[in-house]
Amino acid sequence: MDREEHLEWCKQRAYEYLDKGDTETAYASFITDMKTHPETANHIGLELGIRILVSGNMDNMRKFIKDFN
Repeated sequence: MDREEHLEWCKQRAYEYLDKGDTETAYASFITDMKTHPETANHIGLELGIRILVSGNMDNMRKFIKDFN
């Protein structure tokens, strides 16, 4: 799987949790999945999501994941 395919897969898995109203697990899933691919594992943007997680705003988390590249 190339980087773009992996990124899309990570997003889709996170969306499944967001659709259930589980922001915390969505973020955890996204981070964990991103770390499994060598081209996304150390992306500096991953840690920025923690601020959104703390805010508890699901819409902002969805936007963070959607816009992640």
